[in-house]
Amino acid sequence: MPNKQHYTTITLPRGTLDLTYQTNAASGNNDLKKSSHYQLEDLLDFAQRINPKRAFLFVSKVLGRHIPVAPSIMRNAFTDLANLVPDDLPEPILVIGMAETAVGLSAGVHQALQTRYPQALLLNSTRHAQHDDNSSDSLLTTFSEDHSHASQHLIYQSADKMTQAQLLASKTLIMVDDEASTGNTCVNVVTALREAGLTQLEQVHLTTLVDWSLNQNESDANADDTIAIRLPNIDFHRHHLLSGAWKWTDAPNPEPIIMPSVDTTEAGSQPLGNTGNWGRFPTLDSTNGLADYLASFQTAFASFDGQNAFNNAQLPQKILVLGSNEFVWLPFLLAEWLETQTNLDNSKNTVNFSALTRSPIAVGSGIGTMLSFRDNYGLGMTNFAYNVEPNEWDLIVLCVETSADSVDTMWKGLDNVLVVSPK
Repeated sequence: MPNKQHYTTITLPRGTLDLTYQTNAASGNNDLKKSSHYQLEDLLDFAQRINPKRAFLFVSKVLGRHIPVAPSIMRNAFTDLANLVPDDLPEPILVIGMAETAVGLSAGVHQALQTRYPQALLLNSTRHAQHDDNSSDSLLTTFSEDHSHASQHLIYQSADKMTQAQLLASKTLIMVDDEASTGNTCVNVVTALREAGLTQLEQVHLTTLVDWSLNQNESDANADDTIAIRLPNIDFHRHHLLSGAWKWTDAPNPEPIIMPSVDTTEAGSQPLGNTGNWGRFPTLDSTNGLADYLASFQTAFASFDGQNAFNNAQLPQKILVLGSNEFVWLPFLLAEWLETQTNLDNSKNTVNFSALTRSPIAVGSGIGTMLSFRDNYGLGMTNFAYNVEPNEWDLIVLCVETSADSVDTMWKGLDNVLVVSPK
């Protein structure tokens, strides 16, 4: 039996958000027995978007994007979410994550799933155009995320013939996102993939931290799933840590807002360094490049700290690791490694993870502070870091996939910031 429904109202400057939700993770497959029991306050805070298409934002407390969080908390959420995905799925399996917010989440879910599905592929959407020298036509498809601040997404195929053949033969799609609010993105992704050649898809599993697209405010609790109806000839399933429905009411005469220009899929003037393949192209191994990345950090920190060679005993007590935009998975694994190193002898040590983003959000509610600066990709857009007070950290490790010189002077002017970039 599912838990009783709960109700709450979130008041934001531009209106009110009425929520109906259930504090369980059940989705029809005894999932509750396989997952931790999450409360709303464990998973979410709320904020106001600087976006005329949608005025509110669900701010995750376990994602490491807008709120700094311990890597161990993130890992638990990744694993708990992956545990909801059932056994005995038709293979080949494709795990796909949504840029930019869910690219780390998808990699974490994929890694956890590989204990049961070692041949599952990982592929993330991206908003950064890629230049793949091994393929003259590496773009597989595009799709739109209608409510987003940057609506267009790119999905790339593989230059490896065997990997590409497996991708096109996928029978199960596990779509990973931080939240589902209408289901439109899921439908758009599946439609685009099928039109691009994934014609053998049998099952789609929408796998999200929170699912708000269940129409739980409807009087008929047995109403048909609207996403399933919109995906003909697909066996559709949902898996989530918390589910519910939302209703937004505009405030009287809300002040007009102007959204910064962030909707681009250009490559930018700064070339991307080699950081392995963590999902922008189809991959079996999302940890590709990790050993080199850890070595790069150790070398950089030794130089930063004036050491002859890296010594983990010299790591400071309070460390914040920042990924940048879509480049978050290897930085997360670095933060996770640092968490184990700093907790060997001193439980008072703190390692948190968060990320830079192009998403414009107003200060207030779940967003306590905002730093704004020039993006490191050479796109000429403003980027942001939320809930980050630089002077609260002994060390900020800023991880970028471009050169260290591409980082805004704001970061270079802070003496507790170490920039880790590709060689």
